[in-house]
Amino acid sequence: MQLVVQEFLSLDGVSQGPGAPDEDTSDGFTRGGWFVPHLDEEFERLAGTWLGEADALLFGRRTYQNFARDWPQMTDHPFAGIMNGLPKYVASHSLTEADWNPTTVLSGDVPAQVAEVKRQPGRELQIHGSARLAQSLLAAGLVDTLRLAIAPVVVGSGRRLFPDGGAPAGLRLVSQQTTPGGLSVHVFASTGLPEYGTYGSEA
Repeated sequence: MQLVVQEFLSLDGVSQGPGAPDEDTSDGFTRGGWFVPHLDEEFERLAGTWLGEADALLFGRRTYQNFARDWPQMTDHPFAGIMNGLPKYVASHSLTEADWNPTTVLSGDVPAQVAEVKRQPGRELQIHGSARLAQSLLAAGLVDTLRLAIAPVVVGSGRRLFPDGGAPAGLRLVSQQTTPGGLSVHVFASTGLPEYGTYGSEA
């Protein structure tokens, strides 16, 4: 399977708490819900298309617990059947069991276990949110594709998908589009380490 990271970002790179003020208040974050005003039907159709490519889902503990609490109750949502039915993996050193079935807990050497999951037949193993997990797997060279939906807002604080001191990564733009709500959606393929050059030098 291909490992695909799907993240909602602000213009200043924040990925924390996009969906609601109380979604993730860790570290005193009080600016959640910044993505919601820019949602529209076109983006929801696009997100549905992406989800239709998934054969399994991968989460960090915090995102998993939020999703496991909410999705089983959202039976009238068009994505509910897929989200609840797909095989799920959660990377956690504290969880010993998970009841959002079917779920497998990955602990210990998580990158090695994710690499093993990727070797299974299928299309996409998708990470939804879970920025810290995405960072670690990008650093390990396991991410194949990034789908970034960037909202036209500067949040000003909060955890970022690409923090200072993060591992460098080369990317190739595969596609880009905008939605009526102002979202800029970029799809990138991982290319390994970045290339560097000097402006104005001869080819």
